[in-house]
Formats: sequence, structure tokens, C-alpha cells
Amino acid sequence: MKQFDAHEATRPVNHLAVVDSSAAMSPFEKAAEYGHAKVTKHIAQSFGLSVFAGAFIALAFVFYLTVTTGAAPGAWGLVRFSGGIAFSLGLILVVVLGGELFTSTVLSAIAWAQKRVTTKQLLGCWTRVYLGNFCGAMLILLLVMMSKMYDLNGSAWGLNALHVAQHKIHHDWSQAFALGTLCNLLVCLGVWMTFSCKDALGKSILLILPVAMFVSSGFEHSIANLFMVPLGISIEHFIGSEYFMALGVVPQAFADLTISNFIVHNLIPVTLGNIVGGAVFVGLGYFWINDRNPSSNHVAQLHISPIEQGQAHQHDGTNVQQQPQHLSASAQFQSSTITSTHSHSSHKDLTMKTKIDKLIVSELMDTNPGTLNVDNTIYQALDLLAAESIRSAPVVDQNNQLLGFVSEQDLLRSLWSEEFAATLPTTVKEVMQTKMLTVAPTEKVAQLLEFMVVDKKKLFPVTDSGMYISGGYQSYEERLREASAAVPSVYPVVENGRLCGVIRRESLMQMFAKLYHPQHDGNAHPVEQSVA
Repeated sequence: MKQFDAHEATRPVNHLAVVDSSAAMSPFEKAAEYGHAKVTKHIAQSFGLSVFAGAFIALAFVFYLTVTTGAAPGAWGLVRFSGGIAFSLGLILVVVLGGELFTSTVLSAIAWAQKRVTTKQLLGCWTRVYLGNFCGAMLILLLVMMSKMYDLNGSAWGLNALHVAQHKIHHDWSQAFALGTLCNLLVCLGVWMTFSCKDALGKSILLILPVAMFVSSGFEHSIANLFMVPLGISIEHFIGSEYFMALGVVPQAFADLTISNFIVHNLIPVTLGNIVGGAVFVGLGYFWINDRNPSSNHVAQLHISPIEQGQAHQHDGTNVQQQPQHLSASAQFQSSTITSTHSHSSHKDLTMKTKIDKLIVSELMDTNPGTLNVDNTIYQALDLLAAESIRSAPVVDQNNQLLGFVSEQDLLRSLWSEEFAATLPTTVKEVMQTKMLTVAPTEKVAQLLEFMVVDKKKLFPVTDSGMYISGGYQSYEERLREASAAVPSVYPVVENGRLCGVIRRESLMQMFAKLYHPQHDGNAHPVEQSVA
């Protein structure tokens, strides 16, 4: 490949890739992105969402208490099962509405194991989410006490809350730790299952049984306990003795409901158990399994992150704001190709379509593109783009590992900023883009063509469940005219992290010019006329 002289290059920067023959990200990849997004999310947003999640779980426990209050003692298992079904509302609200719950946030241990986040970032995320969950739980606790829900069913609701809270502080440390581990094992497995589906209904259904099992079996959830035990403490301390007398209960029976007993005998061991069950058993367990599988790691490299793709860099020199739904849908491709609008395709049409379907990227890519290294100056980069008559060029190290991509827009923007910036970037390293969309050499050209030219969300404006969302009726032809894709026209071709070429939209144009005979009268199909 043509390349300017390079000095010592920096370590490769992880890049995002979008085009791959596999249909979708694996659940493990989604879990890794899920965890990474939680750690890197803006602190204010993360804390706000964690307050909501704490409130959701507290509301679910209110539901649990209401369902299990006054139930017949002979149906112990069924009562607890119904309570578990009711409590699943909490995790459903968290997943569907996007809350930040500590017990599922510990899956971010996967991103830490992948060295995508530091230990400080990880612990900082866990701490703020835990505190946010506590604030949300306390908010619901305040509202419950103000509304005097403890008086429901002749005060039996409050007595039920007292018994549940007292039971939780009577575990020994090993028991509380084990119950916390089992609880978050199920919570994180439930959340993990939701990575396999897109629609809210499917996610909700998948969460019900794991939650129902851990609740009905008496497993311990630290965030739920942040509401449940303080609720019992509040009823015991702030409701008068006449409340207990009306129930025929001695107030001293619940004297052990104290904050210190709660923290020492329940909250600490349960929280540690939740971390082990979710972060270690599920998160790091699946990381270890996937880390043993090289092919799985390769596939994971060839997908765009639905979390980090907020603004993707267009390699032909344009920055395009991408919608996550558009990219994730386009990345799957669903193996669809160019569709003829003619109702009766000729034999030659099918033959030509078969030829196109068989083409792969390696057959059309430029195997000798001009490249840059991180120590090249922006002026050398300008010279390369001008000399090669290209709009952009990949940046590689001495081992041909892809580090970034530089477009004419990056260079011109840097030169323009000279009037306003105190210091002008002078090297390629300072201006190159490190978030990139790449393709594999074995990718089918038909799939890449679809991604380049068609916005499937505009062409087929329906939700994942099949609901039509367009404002009015449009024919297929009308939607097709408006379904242009705002994506790059140039892609680095990468195999095992190494640059092996570049494919441009112009190459596809040249391919069609060769496959379809150029001499025709404008009326007959070009393939049919070339045969005549």
C-alpha cells in the first residue's frame, strides 16, 4: 500500500464496525455494550435514571405487599408466587423505561474485564447508581407513609410489612450473602434474556419468571430491601402504640427493627452477594466463556455499538448524525437485495441478479489505497488526498493495523480553525476519526449496497411489532425516492484488525457499468438489449 514514512505509531484505538454477514449482535456483545454504556453515561443522567429505578422497585414491593396481605395460610407457595409475579413489575419498568438499577448495572463488570473502563469508573458508576436507587426508594417510602397505606385491610397491610422486614434482618451473614447471590443471578439472567429480543412485550414476558422465582423463594435483593426494611422501621418507630394494640400485637415484638441491624445483618452481605451473583457469576462468567472462543471475539469486532454510535463519521468527508435505530437495523441487513419493480423478471434479469449476489467486497475493493500514519502532518495528508484524487484515507501503524480515518473535511476544518484556535493541530493523530464503520473482505456486495443506498426505516416505516408509523399513505416508489441512506460512501476493509483495502461507492458504480451493457436506446432493459 502507498504510505508516507511512519515513525513509531501509537497503540491501535478500538474501532466500530457495521457490516458483517452475521445477522445481529450476540447477547454477550449486547451485554458488553449495555455495561459499557452504563459506566460512560453522563453522571447526572445516570443518577436521575437510578432514582427512577429505585422508585420502580419500591413500587413493586408495594404491589407485593398488597397481593400477599390477608392470603390464606394454606396456600403458601401460591401466595408467594403471586407476590413474585406482582414484584416483576419493578424490573419490567426498569428495563422497558430505561432505569439504572444497581443489581443489573453490575453487569458492567464485562466492560471492565474487556479493559474498556477503569476500576475507578466502574466503582464510581456502581456508587452513584446505588445512591440514586436509595433516593428513589426513600421517595416512595415517604409517599407510602404519608398515604397511610399501612392501614389497608384493617392494618393487616402494615403488619405484613413488619413481618417481611423483620424476617430479612434475621439471616446470618453467610445466609444473607448466599440469598443475595442467588437473587442477582436470576435478575441478571433475566436481563440477559432481554438482549435476545427487541419489543417491549417480549422483554416484559421474559422477566416475569426469573423475578417470580427469586421473590417467591425468599432470595434477597439489596435495592428492594432499601425500601422494605426502612418501611418496617418507619411503621415500628413512627406509628403509635395504639396501632399495635388494635392488631393485638406487642410493640416490643418488632424492637429489633433498627437501622444498625438492617445495615449489618442484611444490607452489607446482601449487596456483596448481589455483586457476586451478577458481576462475577453472570458477567465475568460469560466473559470467560466468550474469551475462550476466538471466533466469537472476531464476530464481536464486526458490529456497530448501539450505544456509542451517536455520531458516526462519514468517510467521504461529511459528518452525519445517525439514529441508533437506523444503524442497528441496517447493520442486520436481513440478506435482502435489490428488488425489481417489474412483475415479470426475465431470465437475464435473474442471471444478472445472481452475479451481483455472488460478489464479495474483496473482489471490488482497492487493495492498494493511499494510507497515512499518525505522525504525518495535515499538510502531507492534504498532498496525499490531492495526489490520489480521493476524499479520505485510512490511518495505520507499521503493522497495518487500522487506527483511524482522515477525510478532506477533517483537514479543511483544521485549517479553518487556524483563525480561531490558539494552536492549530498539525498531525494526523490530532484530527483523525477513531469511530469508524468498516467492512469485512468476505461481506457480500449486495448487502453493502443496500446499507449504502437504502434507509430501511424510511422505506418500510413500521415498528418491530409490525405497526405502520408513517403519517400518510405512500406508494413503494414514493417511499423509495425518499429512502436515501445518510451513511458513509467509503469503508476501510478490515480483517483481524488489519487494513486490507478500501471500498468506495464509485467501485459499485463501475461494477454495475460492467454488468449492465451501456449501449441501449433508453427504452429496453440494458441486459436484454445487450443480448439482442
